[in-house]
Amino acid sequence: MAQQYQYNGKTKFIIVTGGVISGLGKGVAAASIGALLSARMKVVPVKCDGYLNTDPGTMNPTEHGEVFVLDDGGECDMDFGHYERFLNVTAKKDWSLTMGRIFKMILDKERRGDYLGHTVQFIPHVTDLIKEQFYRIADQEKADVLLIEIGGTVGDLENQFYIEAARQLSHDVGRTNAMFVHLTYVPIPSGVNEQKSKPTQMSVHDLNRLGIYPEIVIGRCEEYIKPHLKEKIGLFCNLPADHVISGVDVQHVYECPLVYDAEGIPEILAKRLNIYAPPKLDQWSKLVESLKRNSVTPRKTLTVAICGKYMALEDSYASVVESIRHASAHLDLRADIRWVDTEKVENGEITAAEALKGVDAVIVPGGFGSRGIEGKVMVIQYVRENNIPFLGICYGMQLSVVEFARHVCGMKGAGTIEMESSNYHVETPVIAYLPGQEKIKDMGATMRLGGHDVLIKEGSKAQEVYGSNQIRERFRHRYEVNPQFVQQIEAGDPTGANQQKLVFSGKASGEDIMQIMELTDHPYFMACQFHPELKSSLIHPAPLFLGLLKAADERA
Repeated sequence: MAQQYQYNGKTKFIIVTGGVISGLGKGVAAASIGALLSARMKVVPVKCDGYLNTDPGTMNPTEHGEVFVLDDGGECDMDFGHYERFLNVTAKKDWSLTMGRIFKMILDKERRGDYLGHTVQFIPHVTDLIKEQFYRIADQEKADVLLIEIGGTVGDLENQFYIEAARQLSHDVGRTNAMFVHLTYVPIPSGVNEQKSKPTQMSVHDLNRLGIYPEIVIGRCEEYIKPHLKEKIGLFCNLPADHVISGVDVQHVYECPLVYDAEGIPEILAKRLNIYAPPKLDQWSKLVESLKRNSVTPRKTLTVAICGKYMALEDSYASVVESIRHASAHLDLRADIRWVDTEKVENGEITAAEALKGVDAVIVPGGFGSRGIEGKVMVIQYVRENNIPFLGICYGMQLSVVEFARHVCGMKGAGTIEMESSNYHVETPVIAYLPGQEKIKDMGATMRLGGHDVLIKEGSKAQEVYGSNQIRERFRHRYEVNPQFVQQIEAGDPTGANQQKLVFSGKASGEDIMQIMELTDHPYFMACQFHPELKSSLIHPAPLFLGLLKAADERA
């Protein structure tokens, strides 16, 4: 029988729930609370999702947003991006709990006979297992604070077991070791012109009926909650008025910890949980001020085009957008984003030249499938020939190789094996399956995932950008540059008419897998097989994004 974990007697638990409507930003709220504590304490975030998928790895980005890949290969909810960026932690896949994972663990335990013949029930077995996961993570990570975000809204059927487990946990560990924070919505209805507290009151009452009494209520609102309304919310929710926090709308999510600090959350946590952890936000504040200042009176404004096919939901590329913001804060400039649907370029609704008119930099991010692929190739050809600073990520790197092979090396029918279908044959597969990937049938967690070392070529642009010969980045791919064509591609134009060269300047450590490519005779043409956006943060922007905006700044 597996080890049974119990409360270690040391960890403090902060449980964040949400109500009224979805999409209020529980992940940002939880991460912001963690940011206030993380300078002096070890804060470990846990996300509880109610869906039955084991993880979001097989979900369409337009339905669920981007999949955030961790160093250990875990495919997680995009909230883990906020956790890592705000808390300066390297998260682990075990910190992501989905109901699919929980049920799988329950069934595995039942098949092993761990329940000794007892009838397996939702309560106590499911709730006990959820609590055990909380205690296990707290114990293994030696966490000072376990920050638990329960996904969805109060009242959702799929998150009830998490909420009940959290209620039991708070009873088990005692009042000074656990507290609840509830995020709600304080609207200003059109034509009324005053803030309304009723949605918050009803949401907290729903939570009360489940046996939970939040001790901080954060109200998402267009403007700071008026003092008299804080008093009213406090009265009906059994809270002091100063425990009602204005989750005011901000231009940049990185302002949230500063707002929470000013609203007094650190003092509430200190009194309620007996923890002393004054926040250290000096550098954070300076970078936030840079973002705010350049939003209004920028030193310079750049237009960055993100060219992909998942345009229906901008959260599909959330970390790419954040990485642009991180770099712009450090360079003291404003970066406006232009979304370019490559399907429209492919279908001839708009040319690449028209789509990229006035653009200072271009990013072709990751993706899958053949839809919009030729539109991406057209975009890449345009930026290569017109010296526009460019960054290709994952699929963006593969298609950069395809474009160069076709139009510079003269390799007839160059393409990626991902384009292969019953009615289309790739004549020259310059992008092929990674070894061992050809026969894989299962889609979930079967790609080359997580952190891997990359060796960088001496004297390359990549070495200049990173300032190092070895780096560690995160991957999520099934295909690679076909090793049998590497030499031919690096040789360039066989006629000698085009002097531009493609250099594979980053390779896998101990494997013949191309990880970074760059072009000579170009202001900035870089592409990588990994996802640099997954390690970018406000304090430490991703070098490839920083280099892209630097080049665009100089060119503009």
